Amino acid sequence: MLKKTSLTLTAGAIAMALSMGAAQAQDGTTKLRIQTHFATETLSGELASEFIEDVTVMSGGDIEIEMFYAGAVVKAAETFDAAATGILDCDMTGGAYQVGKNPAYQFTGDLNGGYGSPYQQYQWLLHAGGYDALNKLYNGDDMQFVGWWIPGPESLVSTAPIRGVDDLDGWKFRAPPGVITNIFDRLGASPIVMDFNEIFTALETGIIDGADASTLANNVGLGLYDIGKHTNYPGFHSMPADHLACRKDVWDDMPEAHQRILTVAMQALALKTTTKQDIEIQKAAAEMRAAGVSLYTWPEEEMAKYRAAVAETWTEYATTPEAKELLAAHLDFLKSIGAVE
Repeated sequence: MLKKTSLTLTAGAIAMALSMGAAQAQDGTTKLRIQTHFATETLSGELASEFIEDVTVMSGGDIEIEMFYAGAVVKAAETFDAAATGILDCDMTGGAYQVGKNPAYQFTGDLNGGYGSPYQQYQWLLHAGGYDALNKLYNGDDMQFVGWWIPGPESLVSTAPIRGVDDLDGWKFRAPPGVITNIFDRLGASPIVMDFNEIFTALETGIIDGADASTLANNVGLGLYDIGKHTNYPGFHSMPADHLACRKDVWDDMPEAHQRILTVAMQALALKTTTKQDIEIQKAAAEMRAAGVSLYTWPEEEMAKYRAAVAETWTEYATTPEAKELLAAHLDFLKSIGAVE
């Protein structure tokens, strides 16, 4: 039995739902209300705007997207339910926010050290049955998985050195919901789950010592290194895949051509995101060094400690049939290409 989470809606969001009606308009036009947790000034926000432009042009204007940035309608973790219940039509955040429904959602985006690169994770999605495996889970919650866009390895932000596992002892940091909290708790840290848009204020006021927010480039865009002068590079702890997921009835009502346009546009967004983020991450690393931010590359012995914690936590976290099945699908692929034993 899947555990359903509650959705706290603002008065404005409820009014929007009542006034805007169904996503499917007349005369073959598809109108979609989508929310992303990224702000417009971040690289990911800019790329989301390019996605809208691609969809508009490829559909000849027949797909109209209204994008809400930076959690403008509901909190990031509530976007999925807002789409599923009709406040929005699609969720452009990430599957791991839904682990309260089912821990299987952890394995819809981030294996926390399992995949070596975004390209390896795309291989599973595109060529090893990933779409079907994910939609077996999403469809059970009245949603349709459409695609991933993976920025790349994330870097931590900290007000104190993070040179290895010992520095994590008692380290209070913002963490997204999901298995990452279990992993870092096992390593001695004190993860605090909070919304993406609360990070800057919490870091500035000293509520947290650091944050698991995003890639080095996105962290720069958020201004986090104005406060936290320590980070790790390249990232190792997390490589989340943000998703596009739409309400199932909205998806099913679309013409097949519109479904294909959205799917292909997400694949284009994936390539743009991963390649552009890689460039920007390298540039950001150089800029942060010049600005006096300390960048730490963990030695192999520290990475071995991290991977051991990950392996133990994966198994513990997969407590439902859906989670076990999805984790197995990932591991079967990783074993087939020799990435894990």
